[in-house]
Amino acid sequence: MMKKMSIPTSKASLVLFLCQIISALDVPLDLSQPPTITQQSPKDYIVDPRENIVIQCEAKGKPPPSFSWTRNGTHFDIDKDAQVTMKPNSGTLVVNIMNGGKAEAYEGVYQCTARNERGAAISNNIVIRPSRSPLWTKEKLEPNHVREGDSLVLHCRPPVGLPPPIIFWMDNAFQRLPQSERVSQGLNGDLYFSNVQPEDTREDYICYARFNHTQTIQQKQPISVKVFSMDSLNDTIAANLSDTDIYGAKPVTERQPVLLTPTGSTSTKVELRGNVLLLECIAAGLPTPVIRWIKEGGELPANRTFFENFKKTLKIIDVSEADSGNYKCIARNTLGSVHHVISVTVKAAPYWITAPRNLVLSPGEDGTLICRANGNPKPSISWLANGVPIAIAPEDPSRKVDGDTIIFSQVQERSSAVYQCNASNEYGYLLANAFVNVLAEPPRILTPANKLYQVIADSPALLDCAYFGSPKPEIEWFKGVKGSILRGNEYVFHDNGTLEIPVAQKNSAGTYTCVARNELGKIQNEVQLEIKDPTMIIKQPEYKVIQRYGQVSFECIIKHDSTLLPTVTWLKDNDELPDDERFLVGKDNLTIMNVTDKDDGTYTCIVNTTLDSVSASAVLTVVAAPPTPAIIYARPNPPFDLELTGQLERSIDLSWIPGDENNSPIINFVIEYEDALHEPGVWHYQTEVPGTQTTAQLKLSPYVNYSFRVIAVNRIGRSQPSEPSEQYLTKSASPDENPANVQGIGSEPDNLVITWEPLKGFQSNGPGLQYKVSWRQKDVDDEWTSVIVANVSKYIVSGTPTFVPYEVKVQALNDLGYAPEPSEVIGHSGEDLPMVAPGNVQVHVINSTLAKVHWDPVPLKTVRGHLQGYKVYYWKVQSLSRRSRRHIEKKILTFRGNKTFGMLPGLEPYSSYKLNVRVVNGKGEGPASPDKVFNTPEGVPSSPSFLKITNPTLDSLTLEWGSPTHPNGVLTSYTLKFQPINNTHELGPLVEIKIPANESSLILKNLNYSTRYKFYFNAQTSVGSGSQITEEAVTIMDEAGILRPAVGAGKGYSEILFATSPVMHTVRPTFYKVQPLYPRIRNVTTAAAETYANISWEYEGPDHANFYVEYGVAGSKEDWKKEIVNGSRSFFVLKGLTPGTAYKVRVGAEGLSGFRSSEDVFETGPAMASRQVDIATQGWFIGLMCAVALLILILLIVCFIRRNKGGKYPVKEKEDAHADPEIQPMKEDDGTFGEYSDAEDHKPLKKGSRTPSDRTVKKEDSDDSLVDYGEGVNGQFNEDGSFIGQYSGKKEKEPAEGNESSEAPSPVNAMNSFV
Repeated sequence: MMKKMSIPTSKASLVLFLCQIISALDVPLDLSQPPTITQQSPKDYIVDPRENIVIQCEAKGKPPPSFSWTRNGTHFDIDKDAQVTMKPNSGTLVVNIMNGGKAEAYEGVYQCTARNERGAAISNNIVIRPSRSPLWTKEKLEPNHVREGDSLVLHCRPPVGLPPPIIFWMDNAFQRLPQSERVSQGLNGDLYFSNVQPEDTREDYICYARFNHTQTIQQKQPISVKVFSMDSLNDTIAANLSDTDIYGAKPVTERQPVLLTPTGSTSTKVELRGNVLLLECIAAGLPTPVIRWIKEGGELPANRTFFENFKKTLKIIDVSEADSGNYKCIARNTLGSVHHVISVTVKAAPYWITAPRNLVLSPGEDGTLICRANGNPKPSISWLANGVPIAIAPEDPSRKVDGDTIIFSQVQERSSAVYQCNASNEYGYLLANAFVNVLAEPPRILTPANKLYQVIADSPALLDCAYFGSPKPEIEWFKGVKGSILRGNEYVFHDNGTLEIPVAQKNSAGTYTCVARNELGKIQNEVQLEIKDPTMIIKQPEYKVIQRYGQVSFECIIKHDSTLLPTVTWLKDNDELPDDERFLVGKDNLTIMNVTDKDDGTYTCIVNTTLDSVSASAVLTVVAAPPTPAIIYARPNPPFDLELTGQLERSIDLSWIPGDENNSPIINFVIEYEDALHEPGVWHYQTEVPGTQTTAQLKLSPYVNYSFRVIAVNRIGRSQPSEPSEQYLTKSASPDENPANVQGIGSEPDNLVITWEPLKGFQSNGPGLQYKVSWRQKDVDDEWTSVIVANVSKYIVSGTPTFVPYEVKVQALNDLGYAPEPSEVIGHSGEDLPMVAPGNVQVHVINSTLAKVHWDPVPLKTVRGHLQGYKVYYWKVQSLSRRSRRHIEKKILTFRGNKTFGMLPGLEPYSSYKLNVRVVNGKGEGPASPDKVFNTPEGVPSSPSFLKITNPTLDSLTLEWGSPTHPNGVLTSYTLKFQPINNTHELGPLVEIKIPANESSLILKNLNYSTRYKFYFNAQTSVGSGSQITEEAVTIMDEAGILRPAVGAGKGYSEILFATSPVMHTVRPTFYKVQPLYPRIRNVTTAAAETYANISWEYEGPDHANFYVEYGVAGSKEDWKKEIVNGSRSFFVLKGLTPGTAYKVRVGAEGLSGFRSSEDVFETGPAMASRQVDIATQGWFIGLMCAVALLILILLIVCFIRRNKGGKYPVKEKEDAHADPEIQPMKEDDGTFGEYSDAEDHKPLKKGSRTPSDRTVKKEDSDDSLVDYGEGVNGQFNEDGSFIGQYSGKKEKEPAEGNESSEAPSPVNAMNSFV
């Protein structure tokens, strides 16, 4: 009975490969043969010290070989070590560690020898080493304090293990620390920060070392990192300094890249052939540098190059000598770059070029053993015979050693032996065993008789004939029992006896005979070959879109060989179908009931027989309604596999497979085409079809070389275009259509320009595209005049009458005929300028700024073109009030169409105007009508050009003004209204005064002293009052009360205020509460010293304003320097000024655009030469200080005595005796003197200006005293801004809260208030 052997088509090449590597000279195990090592432990064998050590050594041979071992080069007597045993019928050693043995005791180099009567084979040198996972050495880790933006390296320094551990960084919660381009782990295990950020602050940076052999993990002590950000550092400084101090740490500065590893500009690296080359560059910098790698003088090897660790590591796998060279890493950010060159040298441990192969020779034959290896450096070759160096091995006259080759001649049975070839250099060695077996054996065929091979038609067929014999037999193949020997190109004969039929047809089936013969005999074997029909899927599953909870079915109908039994398997996303009863697998289909979102995916139908396999897939898209937030929606992937079918002259069928719709159903498919014949590279819209359709019948035009592409559209957008389809060229035909947009428009009075849109390339329908242009005058019994032109889209007809209608048509034609008869269009010959001007122009003045103009239309025949409208030109001749002419500026108004009137807006009152009217056609304007003159009546005037208030006295103010810029008539008078305003912005009674028109100034008398007034001023004509101008001013308190600027101050007041005398209006009028008109800063004053100046001001406006002071050198063009005022205080000390220099200064408020005071000018004092002398070393100064100290001590004693007696200071008694109502008593809570006040300054002091209750003076309070006491004329200031000299402050202090003491304040408290 025949044995059946099937070869699937997909596995044919694999079977061929396996057949070829089976040597025809493999000796059957029933014949004598030397030992062959079949299994051994690796050369470098690292073992787990907790488990038994197993050192493998397996071999085959006839007779079966015996085994022995050496350890460290000497014989290893297994019988003397109770912990070591050898497996039966094997050379494998087992060292019993789990029963008391120690792995360290068995560390060493082991070698196995397998021996029988025909020779001895040896294993590699097996180095046994137990793995080690030592503990981390204890070390004291200091916290890392790093400034934001700086670089940082956290060192791991793991213990040295065997093999080296795997390093990773985690936190206390055993979560891996996130890494990025900025933070990453180096190859040495250290953690590198290109620049630190505040979020890097943590106390649990922990380095872990995992030792895989022992399955243990060692942990380093946690490392603490504290990042100081510039914001927090500035906040810390600000909390300890006043607002007038200059402070602030420098912001985080950007830095160009610097390499953290490797160091220097160059380094070297040696790697072995076949290994993985790892090169690393990590850089510091801000912004974080980006790493790029190049190979100097060459390209990085394709398919073997990978980038890891955010491109900081270059990885090249399977390196060879060709990968040697210089590799450059470049670190770059926006500020610059740095590079490092690594010179890589690839060395090589020995590798085989030709490894020695077993030789089977018959007595008297010749043969060779070849051992060729390469490496870098070049390896040396040495030979051994039966494990002994060949130089000291027993002599064999049939053997001759010639370098890497052993030559055998006239061998005999005693020549059988095992030879070892050793190729070694400084990086390793290779050891190969190859035996010489001398046998005399007739042929034998190892392939089973009558073996049946089955293959698919048109696939390769491989028929086996494994054989053995000595001498080596010759193989021949025959077809049929009595067939002739097979020869020719249709067969391939392999060395291992296999017959290959590259393309097996139906007639290849039958019986094949293999014959093996040598001088000792002959043998044959028959095999059978059957050819089967291929399996096909004749109806494949199709792409489906189904709504949730619906039902869907995929078809998979197959056709197969009747003798083969197919099995159909369905997969979902290349995995088994879910174990769900909703999935129903039928004979030819798969049905899914009650579809859910989980069913979305790719479904594949796989049909398997014993010989072949085919498959087809389709995508199922489940439309989720409503979509879940977790779904990521995107544009669809482009369609693919475009196919053209059903080619006809005017249509074609296009089909495609949709791409992934990315969770948003495809709404439609847009089909575009390219005409490679006329417009290569340009894609045009063809049509679109619904998203459920994957085929379309497309209409075609003649004489077009079509390519199509498809774009999928969903709610997110359009996909990328698909790959173009194959091209399809349609046949030529006459044109189907005529040019569009035909027009006839004259460009000159005597021509007609006929234009049209030329047909596009695909519209020509064939070669030789031309145009037949025809025209004739309308309403005239003329014949058509025609001309044929090509490659143009315009034709000019000359000699036509002016502006006459024409009938025009353009017809397309090509080499195959004319297009259908075109339609006619009406055009006109060229226009000329109009001949006459509009008549009967009339003007009706409606008011002082508006007039209406009328005219009669011109006859249409005189227009000589398309009437576009009328233009009215008008201009002001002069003002009737001033009788002064000015430059004439004409204005133009256009009125479209056949309109005969229009309005003239924006006229100036009380002025004389002229106008004319012109008709307009497409050529231009006609003649102007005669100028028409008209006058506008008077209007109300504009506001007076200015209003100034000067010469304030106790009860009067002087007003000066300018006449209106635009009086708009004859001025009749001025009206002045004014009313007082108190400190809370309440308005008093309004007074109105009429002033003659010829006046330009006025003195108001009998006003209240020290009172603010608001003035409203406007002018009148006979028509009415114009807009008003407003101003404010204040009467003074007394004649001596006008405040003078401080020493060195300029005229930089935003508004001048005056005090008044307390002699008028004991009964105040009724006031009305109003809001301030605008915020303002006034009374900017300065008090300057040598290198600093105190700036103070008064502010009226919204609360919580944030002020700033701007200053610069007077007369300089340099930009203003700006200082921010802390809080809402109304003073500031400018420091660091140049002595003897004039400065300009102004005050502004943040957030109020353009809101700032006017400029003030001051000059710093001259530099004093005495300041360069250290007065602390002068004798007079020391004596003076001693005297002052003594006086203070006496004063303190006297005060202490008087306080205990309850007495009062004389100054207090004097104040009590003079009960002047304008003098306030000294305050008993803080020891400050009473202050004068004006009507506005009844405001509480700012918080923090009072001395604290514990009688200490805070640093931030010291500057506030400048407001209260620093505005006197004679005031001086120290360099730190504190006040010295007399007090002349103006603002009234708040009374002390709680019960006031009747005792006079002590001098100590009084001094505290001066600070």
